[in-house]
Amino acid sequence: MKKILAIILSATALLAVSGCNGLLDMTPTDRVSARTMWETTRNAEYSINHLYSYIWSYNAYPTSLGLTESLTDELKYTSYNFNSMAYIPSYISYGESTITAQTIDVYLGQWGSLYTAIRETNEALSYLSSYGKMSDEDKARLGAEIKFLRAYFYFELVKRYGDVIIYKEDLTAIVKDKALSPEAEAWDLVQQDLEYAALKLPVQAEAKGRIDKGMAYALTTRAMLYAQRYEAVIAAADKVAELGYSLEPAYADACAKSLAAGNREAILQYTFDRGKGITHEFNFYYTPGGDYAVVDMKGGAYGVPTQEMVESYELATGGFPDWSRWHTTSGTTNNPPYEQLEPRFQATILYNGASWKGRTIEPFVGGTDGWTAWKTDKEPKGKTVTGYYLRKLVDESYDVTTSGSSQPFTFLRYGEVLLNRAEACFRTGDVAGANDALRAIRGRVGLPYSDKSGNSLWQAIVQERKVELAYEGLRYWDLRRWKVAASNYPEGLSGYQQHGLKIQKDGSSFRYSYVSVDEKDRSFASRLYRFPMPESELDSNSLVDQYDEWK
Repeated sequence: MKKILAIILSATALLAVSGCNGLLDMTPTDRVSARTMWETTRNAEYSINHLYSYIWSYNAYPTSLGLTESLTDELKYTSYNFNSMAYIPSYISYGESTITAQTIDVYLGQWGSLYTAIRETNEALSYLSSYGKMSDEDKARLGAEIKFLRAYFYFELVKRYGDVIIYKEDLTAIVKDKALSPEAEAWDLVQQDLEYAALKLPVQAEAKGRIDKGMAYALTTRAMLYAQRYEAVIAAADKVAELGYSLEPAYADACAKSLAAGNREAILQYTFDRGKGITHEFNFYYTPGGDYAVVDMKGGAYGVPTQEMVESYELATGGFPDWSRWHTTSGTTNNPPYEQLEPRFQATILYNGASWKGRTIEPFVGGTDGWTAWKTDKEPKGKTVTGYYLRKLVDESYDVTTSGSSQPFTFLRYGEVLLNRAEACFRTGDVAGANDALRAIRGRVGLPYSDKSGNSLWQAIVQERKVELAYEGLRYWDLRRWKVAASNYPEGLSGYQQHGLKIQKDGSSFRYSYVSVDEKDRSFASRLYRFPMPESELDSNSLVDQYDEWK
């Protein structure tokens, strides 16, 4: 999707000057008025395209520290240097004594940028209403696109902060000092905007790559889980199914396959075009380091999967292997059961001996990809500290000698909708509905399933969300909204350390040693269930006060 920056400006005041010249025409000749930009369907779509770019920003860069998986048991950033996508995620994960409101605002908060996006959507709604001269049908559709985006931005805001300031499209109501509204009112706005969007938007086949009806229903299933409005989740999930979305037969295609190639699981997908110079840099940060080493370059593997995440996967036949023999610091020459693990592991994580780009991954000491001790080598430069590399979301066809990647990113898909429905069914006592959704998810990858109830059913939902949606930006937020993140691991994110396997080659065999990649136990600070309000808002708005957790 081409990122087109629309120039949307307020009317420029005329300035009176003395003398025989009368009024001096101060209308800028290098700018376009709001009236011009919102009169026609074509121009309005260009204006809305700019707002689309925020969807990429809040998914690819959800925080300033990197992927939120690094705050969980899923991912370890390899550098010990004190900056983003390096030591900061570990620093924050170590707990209460290491975090301040300013630190969290800088590295996790998105208050300012989200309100910028919300302001732009409200301006867009106002300008569309005031200046739009397109057909009523087009005007309704364009308004629905904007309301979808406003719902998206408020969802991202409320999941971080709870009680927030609500602004709508009445620009005359914007004032310097404005109080917080209760969280429930913000969820009301999100739900109303998404209901309007779902009603007025076209289906995917008619949307021509723009925001469509399925996206509105799918986002409803996600947002209303946070709002704990479970009936709304179920109803929206059923609408998604009615629209014809389904699971891709191969799990690996769920995220990576493009809509143009026929992906029926992808609902909201952001696409790129190398030919037009529209690319991203995800592969530079997460490609295996050996891809760079074979062309005598340094790069890749800023973040790598952990042993904890590897052990979250079942055997292909069901059930979990016993990893205790690999939990020894002295090491074992027994080969880990990688080849016996289920298809989602094979599609998500690269391990010692895995096939990749026509070569074999070598994450061992002295291997092409290489291994290094975390913290000892402050800049691993492509070497892994855990014995693993990320496969999911990384483009196997990516040429590291070129700049920019073009594989699509899927931010909403039917697999998540099914799991959202499973959770909502569980919360409303629909045990059969929850079991049906889990059976479909596991059936896609050939895993057996027997009906469950009570806590066993809930644990199955938690497990499937972790492995099915791994590295899709959801686990950290799940643990926060369930209010279990402060609990001890494995339920929460406290009282544990991340680990990896140090791999040493000796002839034709390997020795695997269990190593920690943390300097102390992790501890989720309970006040992180709500992020702090930034000082800039506190200084400029006399009607707000810092949240109690951060006073």
